[in-house]
Amino acid sequence: MKQYAIVMSWMFVLSSGLSFAQTSQTSIIEDFKPSEVNQPGQEFPKVNSQGYARFQITAPEAKSVVVSLGLGGAKGGTVLVKDQDGFWKGTTAGPMDEGFHYYHVTVDGGLFNDPGALNFYGSTRWESGIEIPAHDKDFYALKNVPHGNVQQILFPSKSTNTSRRAFVYTPPAYHKDKNIQYPVLYLQHGWGEDETAWSNQGRVNLIMDNLIAEGKIKPFIIVMTYGMTNEVKYGGLASFKIEPFQTVLTEELIPYIDANFRTLSNQANRAMAGLSMGGMETHTITLNRPEVFSYYALLSGGTYKPEEIIDKSKVKLVFISCGSRERPEGVQTAVKNLKDAGFNAVSYVSENTAHEFLTWRRSFKELAPLLFKDK
Repeated sequence: MKQYAIVMSWMFVLSSGLSFAQTSQTSIIEDFKPSEVNQPGQEFPKVNSQGYARFQITAPEAKSVVVSLGLGGAKGGTVLVKDQDGFWKGTTAGPMDEGFHYYHVTVDGGLFNDPGALNFYGSTRWESGIEIPAHDKDFYALKNVPHGNVQQILFPSKSTNTSRRAFVYTPPAYHKDKNIQYPVLYLQHGWGEDETAWSNQGRVNLIMDNLIAEGKIKPFIIVMTYGMTNEVKYGGLASFKIEPFQTVLTEELIPYIDANFRTLSNQANRAMAGLSMGGMETHTITLNRPEVFSYYALLSGGTYKPEEIIDKSKVKLVFISCGSRERPEGVQTAVKNLKDAGFNAVSYVSENTAHEFLTWRRSFKELAPLLFKDK
């Protein structure tokens, strides 16, 4: 239950609004450019070099328009003002944290997505998304390097009496040499998200492509599937039962992947990681089924205690991370205790980020080179 409480506290951080990179109003530089995740050809929303976001919504008959991104508005967001042409316009009261953020628009009390922005599945619905350019964005940028493939698969699930979906990343060289087999990372999303999150919001495929091109990692396959087997409404995560999803993952998905992809299908070459709720799932399943995975990673998803892990010899790596605005002292203390107990444990803290995708992009960048290597 303590694990659920930790996850839910982080869910509150995620849903309660975004931190400004700075709180004082400064002179705004007028170098705004369209967000890189806008709908094709759409000018708004825009971001500038300081991290401010600017919005324009067409709603000539509306009485009130508020954007959920950012604090300081009368309703906890950025309040837009209508001009004489019927366009509602406004700029965040301060610079936003770097990286990707969800947001939506409230028009006269109704919740809508911004027509100018692409949609991303988060908070149990398709939300608008915006990118505030990060100073270190190069590691997840689209570059002229060999690219892997992200494909959708449908795998049979007898336990849920349906076909379930997963996305599989295969490295750039996967289809060139049919004799090579690859280790596999099973990578889980957070609460309210789905199996599209890590490739869409997280850009995990681009991070992998860039790291492989730089020779920094051993290529591996990544499998991303939906981590829910029952409908759990916000605030009710404590009612989530891990056993049904554990069955889907370990008894249905993993055998399907091993049968249909060129995998190294043993515990020594299998990893599990997850962000937030996906970290809770990772924590529980790796402890329940130590014969399945040898690399464990929790990204803003709790911690391990040395006494929880029964057989130390089966664990090659424990990686625990979070943002500097979360609970870094808890992560660092947990890893110190694991190291003192003889585990190969690594901590990582993303500077100036909270419970958000830049934390998890950076965390994955740090995790990937550590996977599938001996201690």
